[in-house]
Amino acid sequence: MKVPYSRILVYLDGSEGSINALMYSIILAKSTGAELHAVYVVNTKALGDLVRSHIFVDQEKAEYQEDLRKDAARHIRHAEKLASSKDLDIVTAVIEGSPHHVILDYIKMHGIDVLAIGPVNAIRSRRDELTSENDRMLRTAPCPVLVVRESDDIWEEFGEV
Repeated sequence: MKVPYSRILVYLDGSEGSINALMYSIILAKSTGAELHAVYVVNTKALGDLVRSHIFVDQEKAEYQEDLRKDAARHIRHAEKLASSKDLDIVTAVIEGSPHHVILDYIKMHGIDVLAIGPVNAIRSRRDELTSENDRMLRTAPCPVLVVRESDDIWEEFGEV
C-alpha cells in the first residue's frame, strides 16, 4: 500500500506530549516505511524577549541558552534511542530560532509530507493563542499536521512494535 507521505517530521519541545508524538511517529514510520525526522528547536526568540523585558540580563541569557542546548541534545539522544530500539533510522537536528519559523523552513527544505506535534494546549487568553508554538505550526504548516494527543494506548502500541 502506498501512503500519501514518505517523510515524517516530529517536533520535539521536551514535553510529554512531544514524546508521545515521537513514539507515534516511530510506529507510523515503521509501519509505512516513511523516513522519520525529529527536530528540537532552541527557542532563541523567547530568550531575546526575556532580555528585552529585563527578566534576564545578557549573562543569564547565555547561561540559560546553554542549558537549553544541553536539554535539546538530551531529547535528541532519547529520540535516537527510541527509534533505534525499533530498528528505525531517524534524522535528527537541533536548530536555534523561533520554533514555528524553523519548523516551517525545515519542512520546505527537506520535503516533509506530514508534521507530527504534541497536543495543542487549551487557549485561555489571547496571549496564549499568540504564543503557542504548536498552535502556530498547526495553522501555518504547508503540509498535513498530525496532532498526537496523550494516550496510554501509544505506550502500549509502542511496546508491541
